[in-house]
Amino acid sequence: MTKQKSAQKPESASTPERIAEMIRVDHAGEHGAVRIYDGQLAVFAHVPGMENTANLIREMAHHEQTHLDHFDQLIIARRVRPTVFGPAWHMAGFALGAATALMGEKAAMACTAAVEAEIDAHYAAQENELETHDGEGDLSAAIKQFRADEAEHRQTALDAGAEEAPGYEIMTRIIRLGCRAAIRASERY
Repeated sequence: MTKQKSAQKPESASTPERIAEMIRVDHAGEHGAVRIYDGQLAVFAHVPGMENTANLIREMAHHEQTHLDHFDQLIIARRVRPTVFGPAWHMAGFALGAATALMGEKAAMACTAAVEAEIDAHYAAQENELETHDGEGDLSAAIKQFRADEAEHRQTALDAGAEEAPGYEIMTRIIRLGCRAAIRASERY
């Protein structure tokens, strides 16, 4: 009889498999974030009077691209297989960004606030898990920095009126649920 891994208990951060899962899901998440901003910019960059919003989104997108570049390097250096859902997240991220931008500035900011709240929680859990594993100082430091950036993006979105978006509460719940589902799927597959 073979021993099966418990679905209830996550692997320890000290296992290479768990570290690979972290890198895979974080790579997927940062790719999704870049694509959300690409979708928002596809709308706002071409609308007169939206220059300030487009510039704000470009600044946040630049941070996300820096995060993605870091995980691109880790994927290669650690020989981690990217998620099989990459093409789906590529399209879904852009569609989510474009759709919320078409709903208006506040909706786009609500999207950012929701995504960043979920990513903050995700990175916090990874930080806690990595605290017990000294051999992953570089990954832990990156996650800590990226988490701070994500919290800043969330605050920027809230300051820009995210909570004033029509249907803010329901939009937030749906987006966060989608993020959680994407995180779980990308960790393993």
